[in-house]
Amino acid sequence: MGEFELIRTYFAAAPCAQGGEGIALGIGDDCALLAVPPGEQLAISTDTLVAGVHFADPCDPFLLGQRSLAVAVSDLAAMGANPLAFTLALTTPTVSADWLQRYAQGLNAMAQRCGVGLVGGDTTRGPLSLTVTVFGRVPAGQALTRSGAQPGDLLCVGGDLGNAAGALPLVLGQRSADAVIAQPLLAHYWSPQPQLALGLALRGKATSALDISDGLLADCGHIAKASAARLVIEWQRLPLSVALLAFLGDDGAHAAALSGGDDYVLAFTLPPGELEPLLADGWPVHVVGRVEAGSGVALLDAAGQDITPAVGGYQHFRQAP
Repeated sequence: MGEFELIRTYFAAAPCAQGGEGIALGIGDDCALLAVPPGEQLAISTDTLVAGVHFADPCDPFLLGQRSLAVAVSDLAAMGANPLAFTLALTTPTVSADWLQRYAQGLNAMAQRCGVGLVGGDTTRGPLSLTVTVFGRVPAGQALTRSGAQPGDLLCVGGDLGNAAGALPLVLGQRSADAVIAQPLLAHYWSPQPQLALGLALRGKATSALDISDGLLADCGHIAKASAARLVIEWQRLPLSVALLAFLGDDGAHAAALSGGDDYVLAFTLPPGELEPLLADGWPVHVVGRVEAGSGVALLDAAGQDITPAVGGYQHFRQAP
């Protein structure tokens, strides 16, 4: 099967590639054409997943299809953007009809769940890797960024932390667990749910935001640096699932929540007066700390003692000690 037949068979024919609102021209030409309404800005983000680095190889291609798109769309949620379209650059060592069909099915399932259309991409031969670029739209001046946190703001997250990191030993076959524990952790790892609706609800309320991909400590460091502020995280306020606590215990669950990564839950700063209306509307907002004058990120125990670890989260090119 040649490159263009592969694209036609498994991707161009998928329901998510049939156009939609904001897509003037999709797959088939040298470029896609996107229509952004007047007064709105285009939000763009790219994520690459590499076999053996970001996911185990082999793995279920349907689950990989879901995951590869979800982690990219999560960046749109972090900016408060409405999803519009995405492209896929697929590098694969071989052409397996079964693998491609299953991967495309998972990709399409997540695309339809997120309301985003496939508009193009590329296919090449080589070590397995997946690069997804997502496009969204947001009213001019309303995008959530990392640079607006102010002293006195609350530091919040949009849901339980650490579940994906807790799932990693299960994904790698290093541990096993009863289904009641394993299933919710694995679901969070393989099918993260971009918090698009929460991102929209935070427009005009949150002073800064991002999605947690490298661990709460590391990613809060990005907000702290961009905002020239100090973010304080309180150990006892971290939201942890029953499954994670049962699987890793209290200390292990906290470590996963702080430094494990792959949560794809929103972290954001919020003026105190904005909290109650969000809670009243049913949004899953958990206060985990606060913003102060200063710099960096601090982790405090229940007694208020600084217990900040030296390494906050995953970095691809950090040198081993």
